[in-house]
Amino acid sequence: VQLQACGGGLVQPGGSLRLSCVISGSFLTLNRMGWYLQAPGKQRELVATITRGGITSYGDSVKGRFTISGDNAKNTVYLQMYNLKPEDTAIYYCHANVESLLYLREDYWGQGTQLTVSS
Repeated sequence: VQLQACGGGLVQPGGSLRLSCVISGSFLTLNRMGWYLQAPGKQRELVATITRGGITSYGDSVKGRFTISGDNAKNTVYLQMYNLKPEDTAIYYCHANVESLLYLREDYWGQGTQLTVSS
């Protein structure tokens, strides 16, 4: 299973950006997709997740500013970010939980995409 994320970059405070991540490979079911961030010197933390059924969950720091969505047909997850703040600066990692061909639940991570919010 491979995760390919794109869309990061440099954005001014108050700006918007959309990240996308395509999940590919062999698996039975894509159970949950999501985004996590890791700022320098800090632990990786939840940004947002979405289940196959469309149930979403957000980290406290992004509620009301970020929106996660998924396209099950394309195995793609999106993160629309609004009103970006300097403290959103981090590497954003795409995550997927799948049911493998052996009927096991497995977690996979993308390579990370850098978001820098700065004027």
